[in-house]
Amino acid sequence: MLDIFKTNKDKKKREELVLDKDNMPRHIAIIMDGNGRWAKQRKLPRTMGHKAGVETIRRVIKETHILGIKYLTLYAFSTENWKRPKDEVSALMRLLVEYLRSELQELNKNGVVIKILGDINMLPKDAQNEVKEAIELTKNNTGVVLNIAFNYGGRDEIIRAVKLVSNDVKSGKLNIEDIDEKALEKYLYTNGTPDPDLIIRPSGEQRISNFLLWQCAYSEFWYSNVCWPDFKEEHLHEAIYDYQHRDRRYGGV
Repeated sequence: MLDIFKTNKDKKKREELVLDKDNMPRHIAIIMDGNGRWAKQRKLPRTMGHKAGVETIRRVIKETHILGIKYLTLYAFSTENWKRPKDEVSALMRLLVEYLRSELQELNKNGVVIKILGDINMLPKDAQNEVKEAIELTKNNTGVVLNIAFNYGGRDEIIRAVKLVSNDVKSGKLNIEDIDEKALEKYLYTNGTPDPDLIIRPSGEQRISNFLLWQCAYSEFWYSNVCWPDFKEEHLHEAIYDYQHRDRRYGGV
């Protein structure tokens, strides 16, 4: 067992918050929400909130590695986010490039595998190039698998999978009788990644926002009023603690 709160003040949050190292979620997915709200509270541009959120990404990846969690999926940019102001969209694209350029070598050194969920063909060329380089450099690593959902939407992913299945049926590569859950999952962006055990959403919102719609069928959800830039290791621990004290029956008794 792992005692995660060291001070008396921290321990007041829970009478005794202890994580079971033998019952860690294999896959955690996070909707990184609240950057804009965090910036507004401080009378800062929304872009400053996104930059502050990058620091949280560093903390969470490091803590995920320490806790031995194998898969981490971060919802960074949805298919609906193109509707945001052009300057904010451009800033998010720049942040993706800057993040990969500054963090790639360190991530690779620590064995992180970088994957992208979503259609990167709509991204600017420099962003596409950075993404492809990150995927190629880290593909043989054996550490934490970091899925970055960028230009991703759950409905879009399912429609894409249906089209791919249809093409394979039409070409004779797949028989209609062979289509089941496992067969369809091979056509999803998350092919090879287990469904998320735990989905975390900070900032106070309590909705899924088109995120991993197929994969979240039996995920546990954890919400917090803390905005993403203020999300700390202890919040991750608390989410895992709650997860470990839930009864996951998967529809059974």
